[in-house]
Amino acid sequence: MRKKQLLSLALIAALTTTMFAGCGSSGDKDSAKKKAEKEGKTVLSLGIWPSADLVDDVKNFEKYKETMNEQHSDVYVEPASYTYATDTFVSLAESGNCPTIFETWFTEPQKLIKQGLVADVTDILKERGWIDDMSPSVLSLLSDENGHVYGVPRDAYALGLMCNVELFEEAGLVDDKGIPKFPQTWDELAKDAKIIKDKTGAAGLCLLAKDNSGGWHFSNIAWCFGATLCTDNGDGTYTSHLDSTEAVAAMEYVYDLKWKYDVLTADPTAEDWASGFQQLGTGAAAMYIAANDAVAQPTQVNGLPTDKLAMGAIPAGPNGDQYSLTGGTPYMFSKDATKEEINAALDFLEIMGKSPVVNDTSIEGKQADAANRVSNGVPVIKSFPCWINQDYVDAEQKVIDEYKNVDSALYDSYFEKTGAEGNLRAEEPGDTQSMYKELTKVLQEVVTKKDCNVEELMKTANENYQKVLDKLNK
Repeated sequence: MRKKQLLSLALIAALTTTMFAGCGSSGDKDSAKKKAEKEGKTVLSLGIWPSADLVDDVKNFEKYKETMNEQHSDVYVEPASYTYATDTFVSLAESGNCPTIFETWFTEPQKLIKQGLVADVTDILKERGWIDDMSPSVLSLLSDENGHVYGVPRDAYALGLMCNVELFEEAGLVDDKGIPKFPQTWDELAKDAKIIKDKTGAAGLCLLAKDNSGGWHFSNIAWCFGATLCTDNGDGTYTSHLDSTEAVAAMEYVYDLKWKYDVLTADPTAEDWASGFQQLGTGAAAMYIAANDAVAQPTQVNGLPTDKLAMGAIPAGPNGDQYSLTGGTPYMFSKDATKEEINAALDFLEIMGKSPVVNDTSIEGKQADAANRVSNGVPVIKSFPCWINQDYVDAEQKVIDEYKNVDSALYDSYFEKTGAEGNLRAEEPGDTQSMYKELTKVLQEVVTKKDCNVEELMKTANENYQKVLDKLNK
C-alpha cells in the first residue's frame, strides 16, 4: 500500500458517477470533448491529473499536455483528477466511469485483476518493448498467474524512519556533522524517543492508529520482531498468524511506547498517514515511519526545510531482523479502455519521464519534475528502481545530480541498509487491507486502555482475519 495510498480519502462518489477536477467549467470541457470525438480523436481521460490545490504540479501537467498535443495531435487529453478508493472503485469501474489511467497501490492489482476491473495491457507493452525493462519484482505484482500484465509502475518505495533534524539537534542526538544518530534497534528508538520527549517536549514517535495505515506500519514492526503474519498455502487458502508469539511481542512493544515510555503523540487514534507527516513537519514529533517517495509531505506540504529532514533505515528487532516494507504506486487502466486510449496514456507517461524510454522529451519531463521539487522545497533524492534498463537508470541519476538540493548524508544510511540484499519485503499475502484493519483495531485498544490484554486482543484479531481469509477461498 503507497501510502500515499492510505490517506483518509476525500472522494465522495455516487454509485455510478465520480467527480473529476480539471480546468475550466464542465460545460466547456464537455463541449471540447464532443468536438474532439466528432473529429475522430482519441479521448484520453487522465485520472492521474493533479488536484487543483497542487498548483505547481498542475502547471507541470499543463506543459506535458502541450507537448502531448504537439506530438500526438490525434489525442484529446481530458484532465480527470481521481483518487483511488477501495470502497467506491468497483462501482466506478462497473458503471464505465473509470478514467483511462489511474493510480492505485501495490496491494490492489491482484484483487483488481481477479475481479476483471482493469485492462490487460500485455500485448501493448510487448509492442513497445517495455516488459523486459520492468523490475521483475514489480512485474510480478502487476501480472496474473498466466503472465498477463495489467499495469506499469509509477514508482517504488521502502519504509524507513523519517526524522525531524531540528528535534534531534535539540536533544543532542546528532553527530559532529549534524546528521541524526538514527536508532539502530527498536529498543534504541524507544530510549531515543524518551530523550527527545524529555528535552524538547515533542513526541518521540508518531504512531498511527486511526485507519488501515496503522496496521500497515505495525506489520513492518512485527516483521522485525520475527513475525510472519499470513501464509499462502499454495492451494488457494491462507493461514493467519496474527497471534504468534512474535506478533504479540511486537504489539507489546507498542504498548510500552505508550504506557512505559510515554513517547507517542497525544492521541494516536487520531493519527493517519497525512497527519503523521504534519506532526513530523511541524516539529510535534521527531520520528515517523515513512517512505522515500513521500519526502514532499513533511517539507512542501507541512513546511519543514529540506535540510531538516533525514531518513534512516527501519530499526532492527530483538534478534537482529531488519526488514523494510516495499511497495509503490502502479498505473492501471480502465477495463473499458481501447487500445488507442491505452497507447495514448502510455505516450503521456513517456512525456512525463515515467516510462523506460529515454529521449529528449522524457529527460525534459524528469528535469521539470526535479525543478518543481527544488522550487517547492522538496528533497531531490534517489528512488528505488522500477525500470531497470541501464540507460534509464543513468538518465535518472544524471538528473538527480543536476538538481541535488540536500546533503546526501541525510539519506545515506537509509539507502545503504534498506537496499541491502534480503532487507526488502513485500506486503503479506491474503486480503492485506482486511489484515491491516484488524491490526488497527488492536492498536486502538492498546494505546487507549492501559489494562488491556494484548495477547487476547491479538487472538481475537487472528480469528477475525482467518474468517476473512476463509471467505477468499470460497
